[in-house]
Order: sequence, then C-alpha cells, then structure tokens
Amino acid sequence: MSEGFIRIVGAKEHNLKNISLNIPRDKLVVITGLSGSGKSSLAFDTIYAEGQRRYVESLSAYARQFLEQLEKPDVEHIEGMSPAISIEQRSAGSNPRSTVATTTEVYDYLRLLFARIGTPYCHKCGQKIVRQTQDEILDRILQYPDGTKLLVLAPVIRGRKGEYNNLFEELKKQGFVRARVDGSIFSLEKKIKIDKNKKHTIEVVVDRLVIEKDARDRLADSIEIALKVGKGLVLASKDFPDDSTFPKVVLPKAEEVLFSELYSCPKCGVSYEEIEPRIFSFNSPYGACQACGGLGTKVGIDIDLVIPDKAKPLKQAIKPWRVGGMRIILYYRRRLRKFAHEYGFELETPFDQIPDDARDVIINGSKPDGQPYFEGIIPNLLRRLKETDSEFMRREINKYTSETVCPACQGRRLRPESLSIKIGDRSISNVAALSIKEAREFFLSLRLTEKQEKIAHQILKEIKERLNFMANVGLDYLTLDRQSSTLSGGEAQRIRLATQIGAGLVGVVYILDEP
Repeated sequence: MSEGFIRIVGAKEHNLKNISLNIPRDKLVVITGLSGSGKSSLAFDTIYAEGQRRYVESLSAYARQFLEQLEKPDVEHIEGMSPAISIEQRSAGSNPRSTVATTTEVYDYLRLLFARIGTPYCHKCGQKIVRQTQDEILDRILQYPDGTKLLVLAPVIRGRKGEYNNLFEELKKQGFVRARVDGSIFSLEKKIKIDKNKKHTIEVVVDRLVIEKDARDRLADSIEIALKVGKGLVLASKDFPDDSTFPKVVLPKAEEVLFSELYSCPKCGVSYEEIEPRIFSFNSPYGACQACGGLGTKVGIDIDLVIPDKAKPLKQAIKPWRVGGMRIILYYRRRLRKFAHEYGFELETPFDQIPDDARDVIINGSKPDGQPYFEGIIPNLLRRLKETDSEFMRREINKYTSETVCPACQGRRLRPESLSIKIGDRSISNVAALSIKEAREFFLSLRLTEKQEKIAHQILKEIKERLNFMANVGLDYLTLDRQSSTLSGGEAQRIRLATQIGAGLVGVVYILDEP
C-alpha cells in the first residue's frame, strides 16, 4: 500500500463495475459524475460503510449491541481506512424540541453559563434576589392563619434516578420517621421500593404541626433541622393526613411554598432553588414552562377558522355549528336564538356588529353560575373533542385548531423563574433569540467582573468557538432558537459539519453528500 492513500480494490457494490482506485488521505477529494454513475455507491455504500463497520467491530461485544452495524460492502479489499463519518444533505427531523442551539451544544453551554454567573431577579416585581435568613423564613410561615396544619419537609432528592435504599436507611438512623416520595408519604420503618430507572423527588418529613401562638420555638427548631438536612431548602406544605392513613398516603394538592437560604425576593418573598443548569432546560420539568411543557406553542381552537367570515349573520357565521345533521344544526340555532334574545339582538345581526361583551361570551362562554349561562364555541369544541370516541368527530374538530404561541411563556419555553435570571440585561431566551452573528457580537462585547470572568472563561471559549464554526460555514443568519425541523437539507448538513469541526477530531474520513 502506498502511504497516504485509501486503496480500494474490486468495488462491486450496486452498479460499480469492479472499480479499483487510490484516494489520497488528508485531502479534499470530489467524486463527480452523471446521475446513476455510482458516486453514492462508492462514497457511502463502500467507503463509509467499510469505515463505520471496521470501527464498530473494534468495540466490545457489549458496546456493539447498541450501535447500528452496516453490511460489509461488496469489495475485494480496502486499505488505509480511518473511522468514517457521513454528513448527508437531509432535514434534521421533526422533533419540535430540537433547535440550532441544542443541535450544536451551544445551548448546553448557555445553560451552564447562566447557572454559574447569572443574576436572579424576582419574576413578579423585577427586584434583585437576595438570600433569606432562617428568621425570615420563620416569620413568613408564621403568617399563616392560626389553626393551619403544616408539614415541614426537607428536600433531599429532586428529580433524580435511583433506588436510594442507603438514603432511606440513613434517614431512619438520624431519627426521622417518615419521608415523602413523589408526593406519597411513606414510613421509614418499612422498606420503600421505588423504580431505580425513574426520576424521583424525596423529602424528609421533619415535623407536623399546627400554627398557633406558642408554636414559634418548635417551628424554629424544625426549620433549622430542615435547612440542615435539605442543604438550605425547606418546604412548607399546608394540610397533612391523620395518623390512621399512614404508612403510605398520597397527599392532596396542598399549597406548598419552597423557602431557601440561598435566594429569595425581599419584596414578594418568592423563593428560588439553587440555580442549576437543568432549570434552563425546556426538556426538563424543572425548567420547562408548565403551560406548554417547554414547546413554546399550544394547539387550540382558532376562532378565525371557526368564524372565517365575521360579516355574516350570527346564524350562518359559526362554521362548525352549521355542519352535521339537521337536528344538530337546529339545536345550536335554538341556543343562539335564546342567547340573542337575552342579549337584545337578532340572529340576523352580523357577527362583527354584535356587542363586544356578547361576542366574548359566544366565543369563550360564560361562567356556569352566570346569568344567562352559555357554553361558548371554544369550550364546546374542546369538550366534544375530549369526550368523543369518534375518529371522524376528532378529525372534524381538528379542522378548527391551529398552533399558537404559548400565552404563559410567550414562546420562550421556560418557567418565569428561569427567564428572570440574567447576564447583563438578557435572559437565556433573549440570547437564544439572537442570530448567530448577533450572538457572536453579544459575547465579544460582554463585560464581566474579574470573578465572573474566572468562572466563565472556559464556558465562553466553547460557546464562541461553536458560534465561529457556524459562521464560517455560512450560517450566521440563523437564530439559535430556530427549530431544526424548519431547516433546509443544506442548512442541516452545514450545522452537522460545524458540529464535527467543533469536535476537533483528526484522522477521520468525512463523507459529504452534495456539499
């Protein structure tokens, strides 16, 4: 074999006719030709397949079972192969949670950056968050009305996998009697079995008491213990079950307030957990917007599809109430007539000329105790969609739905607490909304304190390198929060190429499809 070449002898894969050739290593080599001439058969089905196959075969049998193995190509002999990576020109899939930033790992470093040097602000009043003292926590809890039943809990595990048998045993040795696991109270006297492959939240029940005048000393002791066990966190949960319901009971949805020695708003009293990278992840329940689950959008009834022509009379304007059998059409016509009579207008009145208050009730409905009661178009369609067993009915109602920006997070995907942590004047979603060009300028002009610079130096280096790689392959116009599913095949290919460049590997054979 000649040094510096990949030597291929007798390649017959697909329409290759016993091809033999030498391809120089560490060079940019272009394979060109007419459609059907065998370009892909040589590049992907022979060179890439053999390089990937040999690499996988070099791994242990245990590791190989998790990897896809390609068939051995129809070729007599290949020498000088390196591990091969294929970068095809195809879309990046349809996962709505995948973005430019997550695909290139920029978002992972952004989460780490904001967790390490971000400054928390109250998401209610905008005031800078400061730490709470034990006395301040005590005073806040004592503001509950006398007679309030209270559970004092110490969070020890929050959303992590494991069985935690040793933890339960250790808590028992420390004198604790009960623990709450995923919302259920368990006695530590009995073995607690939980699935080690699922994420769990475990809190120690430090005390159960009733708020009253002489409870201050006892509550102060309980808070001190909870803060020690919970490493700065204590959870106050109103209401607790009677002893007869133990050893295990699922607590009702009680009002719970998390207090922290670490972060708390001095004005609103809102407490925050320790700032960790996971609270900036829209794929984690600890960071995702609770309304949309981190998608940034919600599917709901689109009133413009329900009433496409608002100049039509009311009796003809509501499209889904004009389809179906005559019995159904007459039923909704009677409801509308009664409603119009009670609000003082006619069925022939154009929808856009109906008084605003009546139009709002027609769309969103009135409260059940309101007079007169009217279900409303949107509640009616949502109820029918939920209750129906008919696939036909689901398809019909889905015609009037569309994807809209989540009203809770305004499309930013994260909880208010996560969005209120800032570097400079920007939250993590503000940074993710920047184009790659703008993000490079932001990080180049970012001014940090000496302490912040020391903490963030390596993180910023990784972020800047990835942004530079993407800019260098011509993607500086893309925003970091752009969904991967909306990228063209060429854009997705260049993102994968930038990711590979950022990996810093050497001696690898990269095979690009129509670069």
